[in-house]
Amino acid sequence: MTEHTARARKLKQPRMETPTDLGANATKDIAGALNALLADTFALFLKTKNFHWHVSGPHFRDYHLLFEEQASQIFAMTDQIAERVRKLGASTLRSIGDIARQQRLKDNDAPYVTPLDMLAELRDDNQRFIASMRESHDVCDEHNDVATASLIENFIDEAEKRVWFLYEASRSGEPAG
Repeated sequence: MTEHTARARKLKQPRMETPTDLGANATKDIAGALNALLADTFALFLKTKNFHWHVSGPHFRDYHLLFEEQASQIFAMTDQIAERVRKLGASTLRSIGDIARQQRLKDNDAPYVTPLDMLAELRDDNQRFIASMRESHDVCDEHNDVATASLIENFIDEAEKRVWFLYEASRSGEPAG
């Protein structure tokens, strides 16, 4: 093999590592936790958009707008999570198949879901998502990764607000008092 060929092969397979002061085990653990969160983020985003597209009934406009607002917020997380994985020097998700293999939140392919069931399912999924984020935060704490922990803390706060809104919207038929 010529020197030129060896150099060309090396260029075709660049190293994906990024310098970090976190150890290899920390990078592996944190990136693994973040990639699982990223898969769940995409799953939650798509379910929220699905419900946005398919909601119907007397509260259509309110739910349609709520789901759109929440889907946009969830989608905005994806780039931040993926870029954090790359900053750690690891590789992130590459395909829908990769997402499907790693997601923990269940899809909903039902042809019809009532609006109240949509609210309840998204509320429950966001609560599971919060629990997963707290577990990922624990991994960050274990490895003293304050930057990722801080990012996750903000995401938890946003998800708690989504749960609150979904819960309150589902109470629309309850009598006051």
